[in-house]
Amino acid sequence: MSISAAEAAHRAASDREQVAWVDEDDNLLGALPRAELRERGLIGRCTFILLFNGAGQLCIHKRTLSKALYPGYWDVAAGGMVAAGEDYPESAARELAEELGVSGVELRAHDRFFFDQPGNRLWCAVFSAVWDGPLRLQPEEVSEARFVNLEVVWEESSIMAYCPDSLAALSRAFGRQA
Repeated sequence: MSISAAEAAHRAASDREQVAWVDEDDNLLGALPRAELRERGLIGRCTFILLFNGAGQLCIHKRTLSKALYPGYWDVAAGGMVAAGEDYPESAARELAEELGVSGVELRAHDRFFFDQPGNRLWCAVFSAVWDGPLRLQPEEVSEARFVNLEVVWEESSIMAYCPDSLAALSRAFGRQA
C-alpha cells in the first residue's frame, strides 16, 4: 500500500520540525530536527493524550502508513514530540487539536516517565481528557478512530499491532501492564 503525496509531504515537513532535545534526566539540551534526533538515538520530549468519552471509553486511532514510527499501528493516545519552545501542556493541547480536532477541553496531567527503545527514546508526559463531540481526524496522520472499552484495548493489543509507547503511557496512567 502506498502513501499519498499529502502524507509524504507531511512526513518530510515533520522530519524537519525542531523538537525538544533532553538528557536522561529530562534536562533541556536544545532543539534538533526530529529526524536527526531519531537517527542519532538521542532523547526527545513527547506527550500522550488519552481521550475518553463520557461513557469512559478510550479513543483509539490507526496511524497512517507515512508515520516514521509504528506506521499502520493502532494508537491509544493522541500526541507527539514537544516542539522547540513548548512545554508539555502546550504540546498536549496542540497535538490533541491537530490529530483529533479536539480543543478547549481540560487536560488532566498524569505521569511522566522515560521510554527507551531503539529509535524511540522519549521523556513522556501523560494527559487525559473527556470529549463527547465530533472528531476531526488529521488525514496525514490518522486513518480512522473509534471509542472502545479499555478491556478491548488490552485484548486487541495482544494480537494486533499497537504502539508500545502509548500502551506504556496508558499503563502508567491507569495501572495496567501493557
